[in-house]
Amino acid sequence: MPILPLFALSFDASYSMVGIVIGAQGIGNLVADVPAGVLIRRLGRKRVMLCGVTVIALSAAAVAWADSLPELVSYRFISGVGMALWNIARHSYLTEHIHRARRGRISATMGGMGRISGFIGPVLGGLLATAFGYRVPFVVCAVFGCLGVVATARLVAADDADSRERGENAETGPPAGLAEVLKTHYRILLSAGSGMLCAQLIRASRNVIIPLYAADAVGLDATAVGLITSVSYGVDMLLFVPAGMIMDRFGRKFASVPSFVIQSVAMACIPLTSSFGELMVVASVIGLGNGIGAGTMLTLGSDLAPSRSRAEFLGMWRLIGDSGHAGGALVVGRVADLAGLGMAPLVVAAIGLAGASILGLLVPETLHKPAPPSSSA
Repeated sequence: MPILPLFALSFDASYSMVGIVIGAQGIGNLVADVPAGVLIRRLGRKRVMLCGVTVIALSAAAVAWADSLPELVSYRFISGVGMALWNIARHSYLTEHIHRARRGRISATMGGMGRISGFIGPVLGGLLATAFGYRVPFVVCAVFGCLGVVATARLVAADDADSRERGENAETGPPAGLAEVLKTHYRILLSAGSGMLCAQLIRASRNVIIPLYAADAVGLDATAVGLITSVSYGVDMLLFVPAGMIMDRFGRKFASVPSFVIQSVAMACIPLTSSFGELMVVASVIGLGNGIGAGTMLTLGSDLAPSRSRAEFLGMWRLIGDSGHAGGALVVGRVADLAGLGMAPLVVAAIGLAGASILGLLVPETLHKPAPPSSSA
């Protein structure tokens, strides 16, 4: 993650072009999200997961040999298609196999696994880039992608005939089409989706703003940038267990709203930093905020998804969230070009606060606690 913006800058790219390179994966996500939901019903979750992680590995290898910015953008777009297949199939698998009462902890653990890799990866990438150049980290990324193919093939259970949600009453009837899902659930997709759009934008922006600000404004090298990113994810990964407990015990909002408020406030502090230590502190607070929100959007999407059209709904849900991921890099690049790099974190912080407000005020709580037994007179 911290190497890609620097790699793009090595092609003499502008901030806007760097934003396009970063956002290309998100655009690939957007294009493939809804078709991926339909494909899951036809091929099954495991096959789609295998296809997705294979595409991710191959596109990472292609990035390592890119000779121009158009090539780089194309390969990142293809990687986004693979991410859509992987993420939606994984989300559908999780939703089907986990009861609502445990979804917060399981989703947070899933998010925590990603955060552990986010802690290790940037340091490894920074060291490899400093020692061998910007291309080598992508080769190593492709190798890990191949290991992901093997792990998915061996460890993920094959699809069974019963696609109904365990432990809950499933809706009856044939699967709903995309048009019916949108017609029936457009209100919740609009409200909850708007909050998630803003929330995912601030999450994605973190991976662009911190490396760019560290390199261009503070003057740090790739190793220092990788270290800052890894420490931020280190703080992040320590909190996924409490995040899951909060969601399952108190409610989904008790994790999501504080998460995005903390991230927004810390993001707004980035322009005040001028040294490695100061940027490290701010990045760590952003990691703290993101850690509290581990698995929140996964859990919310699982709670809201109707059982007889789960994959299609989750495809639309991911489409909205991935719009935020794609928009984050584009917003950062455009604002940095127009108003300076220091203004980009402030704009992103305002969007994050808007997302926290929407999730807190307009989205219903989806954790349904059992009613206490009534006392007899």
